[in-house]
Order: sequence, then C-alpha cells, then structure tokens
Amino acid sequence: MQLTVHERATARWVIVCYTLELLALAIWIGGLVVIVAAVIPAVFNSFGMEPGGRFLTRVFEGYNRFVLMSAGMLVIGAMSRTRLSRAVAIAPVGLSRIEWAVTITLIVLAVMVICVLEPSSVRLQEQAFAIKDEAERKTAYESFFKSHTIVRALYVVNLGLAIGLIPIKVRSLFAVGR
Repeated sequence: MQLTVHERATARWVIVCYTLELLALAIWIGGLVVIVAAVIPAVFNSFGMEPGGRFLTRVFEGYNRFVLMSAGMLVIGAMSRTRLSRAVAIAPVGLSRIEWAVTITLIVLAVMVICVLEPSSVRLQEQAFAIKDEAERKTAYESFFKSHTIVRALYVVNLGLAIGLIPIKVRSLFAVGR
C-alpha cells in the first residue's frame, strides 16, 4: 500500500513523538540511577552526614527539575500521538489504556513526591540538623528517617514504573509498523 504525502509526514511526526517520549524516560531513569549508584556513595564517603545530606538535597532538587521537564515531554509526546492518531488512519498510534494509566500514575506520583513529600522531609532534615540536644536530635532524626524512607520508596516505585513504561511504548511503536 502506497502512503500519501500527508500519511508519510504524519508517520515521521509519530516517530518524533516516540523519540521524545523515550528520551524523557531515559532522562528520568538515567538521572536517578546515576544519583543512587554514583553520587550518593561518593557524597557520603567524602562528606559527613549533615553536609552530605544538604548536598544531596540540592542534587535531588536538580534531578526533580529534570523529572518535571521529562513529565512535560511525556505529556507532549503522548498528546501529540493521540492527536496524530485521529488525524490519519494509517495505524493506531494513540496511547493504549495501559500506557495512559502508567504514564499518568508515573507523573502524579512524581508530582506528589516533588511538591508534597520531599519538601516535608527536607524540613524534618533541617530541623534535625538544627537541634543541639542529643536526645531531641535523635527523636528528630527518627522522624526524618521515617519520612525519608517513604520518599525513597516512592522514588524506587517511580523508577520501576518508568522502566516498565519503556517496553509498553516500544511494543506500541512496533504495532505501528504492522
């Protein structure tokens, strides 16, 4: 079957959308993997707990900006593919229900961590660092570590969702060629 000029142009834009979405996931996943595998061990092997904790807070602030940018790229790519899917009937290029569900869950979870949970955890960390009395400081650290454990766990869940979204997108891309 011969494609029209419009259908070929649309197919190119679909590839651009998939590339944008996969690049967003690469940034999202790669950033966290580098922080966990290289940055965190280097920081805590080089600095003490308090300066290391403050430094890592800044590192995660930078990473979170990349996550929000990646979320925007995912939304733009997904919405563009959906729009292209309606514009031409060459192949089903819109998002499947599972792709929408995982994408929305990934983004909502990230926004919740970045805007609500992590700032709260950082406040608890700063409070713990400011306390001089050893018994009070120990209690403050316990509160911080409880909060921080939840934040870390949600980062790992989000990492798993992002990794799981890759094969969903790749399978969807290969379905376009059929």
